[in-house]
Amino acid sequence: MTDHSTDHSAALADFDAAISVARGADAAFKALQDLARATVGAKLFTVMLVDMPNDVARRAYTSDPENYPASGTKPINYGPWFDIVHKQRQFFVANTIEDIAKVLFDHELIDALGCQSVVNVPLILGDELVATMNLLDVAGHYTPERLETIRTTLTIPAKLAVLAARL
Repeated sequence: MTDHSTDHSAALADFDAAISVARGADAAFKALQDLARATVGAKLFTVMLVDMPNDVARRAYTSDPENYPASGTKPINYGPWFDIVHKQRQFFVANTIEDIAKVLFDHELIDALGCQSVVNVPLILGDELVATMNLLDVAGHYTPERLETIRTTLTIPAKLAVLAARL
């Protein structure tokens, strides 16, 4: 794993090669997952597609299909997390399991998987929230430096992956 001061050109080149041939959501989001892991790290990586008109979200991709399957929809959960990610369009960051437990109902499973930090990244296209990219890792993992790397290195590829997943 690297930080924002590291040259990410090789990881971005690998993402470019993978996304160029990606067919379907799994290939597009796997390319994004590989980029995220190479640049900031993520023990657990998921992408949730958001359907605001129907008030539901759907996990479109997961690095752990056994514990977090990509199937079905769930209602949008309104509350502090929603306000940060959906309304303010900001990253939600929690670097302890206690902070995760305040907003995510599945915090016990998250902890059992060895993850005690999370960053949820809103992905905006056409001025609408269309997805969130969700990265989870050990306690304290998402430092200001890693958050900056997410902002500068992952958000545009994440939007590209969402578009490629639609092909």
